[in-house]
Amino acid sequence: MIRKQLYIPPEMDRELEIAARKEGKREAQLIREFLAAGLKMETPIENAGTFLLDLAAIGARGPKDLSTNMFDYLYGDKSPNYGKNKPRLTKKEIEHINKFVNESAK
Repeated sequence: MIRKQLYIPPEMDRELEIAARKEGKREAQLIREFLAAGLKMETPIENAGTFLLDLAAIGARGPKDLSTNMFDYLYGDKSPNYGKNKPRLTKKEIEHINKFVNESAK
């Protein structure tokens, strides 16, 4: 076997120790089993060509003036997150925020 060294947080170490005791196995054996299970669950990796063909098949189109008005779509009036289309807070959300700010200021 090949020796590997890794760092884990104390909480994970504690859980590993408890699991090893419950199953009557060494921690190293459990780690090997977890790694084997995790590597089997890995999804197959698509190559770039397949991804691009799938994307082309969708036929997604953007706005025709995107290249000339890029900043308007990112930050201006045509953006869903900025400008006139920016999502606004409801009165209830504003009241909740004000209540939280006032309580934390005390």
